[in-house]
Amino acid sequence: MEPKTRRHVHEESFSATPERLFEILVTPTAICGWWGASRAIVIPETGGIWSASWGDDYDAPDYVSSFVIRTFEPPRRIFFDDAKYYARAGKPPFDARMTTEFVIEPTGDGAILRVIQDGFPCDPIADDFFAACDRGWRDTFAGIRRFLAQ
Repeated sequence: MEPKTRRHVHEESFSATPERLFEILVTPTAICGWWGASRAIVIPETGGIWSASWGDDYDAPDYVSSFVIRTFEPPRRIFFDDAKYYARAGKPPFDARMTTEFVIEPTGDGAILRVIQDGFPCDPIADDFFAACDRGWRDTFAGIRRFLAQ
């Protein structure tokens, strides 16, 4: 039987402690720094929220990404559910229940950061969005690397 959804898994090693990596995932000013968001709001707890927006107009953002934090286990894991996406250009051409999970594993000289984004439809109508998210995670991890180097 074919799967109904597909997922991205991207991981990289960083020369930062697990605590530092976790901290930048839940600190609004850090999120703006590594993800280029204009604004971010985080209530860092199980049941809390994680939200970021892009664009110069506070009243009409270009893009918004928002989640409920279902699992909050500093400094090892954070799991987001109930994803809401808004783009001024319009909604994706499909409905999906998307989840995102960050897992941090300590290594001898830092930590591995892994992101698992799940819930992409296997239908070809989602292919462009799926490919864009793959590029997006590579760019996001490059942003995290630049942020940590500051």
